[in-house]
Parts: sequence; structure tokens; C-alpha cells
Amino acid sequence: MTRSYRSLVPGEMPFTIRLATSESDLLGAQRLRYRVFVEELGGDGDLVDHEGRFERDIFDPYYDHMVLIDPQRDEATLDHVIGVYRLLPGDRRARMGRFYCESEYDLSPLEASGRKLLELGRSCVEPANRGGAALFQLWQGLGAYVTERQIEVLFGVASFHGTDIDALRAPLSLLHHRHLAPEELRVRAIGDGAVALDLMPEAEIDRPAAMRTVPALIKSYLRLGGCIGEGAYVDRAFNTTDICLVMDVSHIGEKQRAVYAGAPAGRRA
Repeated sequence: MTRSYRSLVPGEMPFTIRLATSESDLLGAQRLRYRVFVEELGGDGDLVDHEGRFERDIFDPYYDHMVLIDPQRDEATLDHVIGVYRLLPGDRRARMGRFYCESEYDLSPLEASGRKLLELGRSCVEPANRGGAALFQLWQGLGAYVTERQIEVLFGVASFHGTDIDALRAPLSLLHHRHLAPEELRVRAIGDGAVALDLMPEAEIDRPAAMRTVPALIKSYLRLGGCIGEGAYVDRAFNTTDICLVMDVSHIGEKQRAVYAGAPAGRRA
């Protein structure tokens, strides 16, 4: 379930980033996920441990867990993990039998592409460290992981808080009109939770107001050249409305690629 991973970020950085190397790393990741997805956002699930305060599911044993560690904190209290990414390269999909987001999206366009895939999920950073070095360092770790494995396409669900589609119709429609994936990578929402994104004409959208309601993580992917699948999925158990982000790594600019791979050359875009 766990394996060691070299330090990913060079230079003076306040935290340590690695793939989970111990049971305490994994438990710390699940504890952070509980704080964010259950306590903060109101989610739930069949394997959520409310007594121990761990957010976990059946996919955890099959995925890599990239954890951002604050070395000043006590690992014994499981408070040392301050950021998380859950990762599954496409060549390991067979071990689980499916990707996490296959219950929400038809991924056949990605699978038919023949390209090297990576599913991203369960990304979160503790509230006290959002928007600073922690998020940047977590992204650098992801960039190095992608580069090392020669990943070509990233994908995964990202969420809006809540399940009131009418309240989200402006940002969802804007994403549909401006950031829909090309046909060859256009995954589609499926099942009872699937809803259309084209909820209002683009001309009627207050674009600045709509973008202010788009979560920061989604906007970060879009700035790197990411796009979205067709339709959204309402996950009532997790109290979210999900979209599927898809990013062709070849579309990431050289400056951004250098920064998020941890390369010393180049500046932030």
C-alpha cells in the first residue's frame, strides 16, 4: 500500500513531500481528508470512520498517496499531513478493476486514446495553509510524479460544494461554453446523478461573477490548459457537484512545466 519516494522539491521549502511511506502517513492523509471533506464540506461514505475521524474508501489500497508533511508536527498525532493527492497511473487500473470516477463518467475516450493516463483525486490542503507555499509545493510534487512516469493525460473529478444545480448554473454553464474538452478527450457524465452543464446561454452569464464562484483548484487546472468533460455529476452522499477535469500534458507551456516539475530554470507563469 505504501512505498518510499524521494524528495520532490529542491531548494528551501517549508514542508516535505513524498509518497506515503508509513501507516501513519496514510492515516494522516485520511485524517486530513476527514477534516476537509466530512467536517468542512459535509460529505460521507460507506467506509468513513466518524469515531476515529478518517475519510477512507475501497480505492485507497490501490492508489499512491502523495502527502505534504509539516516536519514541525508530531507524526504520532497524525497531524503531520497538511496536503494530499491520491494518484492512480492507468497501467495499474486493472488491480482495482476501474478508476474512481468511472462511476460518474464514461472514460472510454481516454482509454481509447492509447495514451498514458493518471487519475487524480482526493486533493486537499488544510485551511491554514491554503493559497501559500503548501499548494505550490504539492503541485510541484505532482509535476515531478507526472514527469517521472511520462504521463500524457491527467484527469479526475473536481467539486463544487453543494448539490443545488440552480445555484451553480452560471459557473457550470460558463465552463461548458468556454472550457469543454475536445471530442477525442471528452468524457461524459453517466448514471442517475448526471446533469447537463449547458444551463443558460453564454450571453446571459456574468462572467466575472461566475468565475469567482469556481473553486480555486479548478481554476488552477484551467490556467494550465485543462478542460472539462460533458455534463456534471451530483454526488449527494459527498454533498458535491462534480465535473471531470482533463488535461493534455503536451498543452502545458514550458514555463509552467518547468515550475511544476521542480526544475530550477524558469519562473512562475
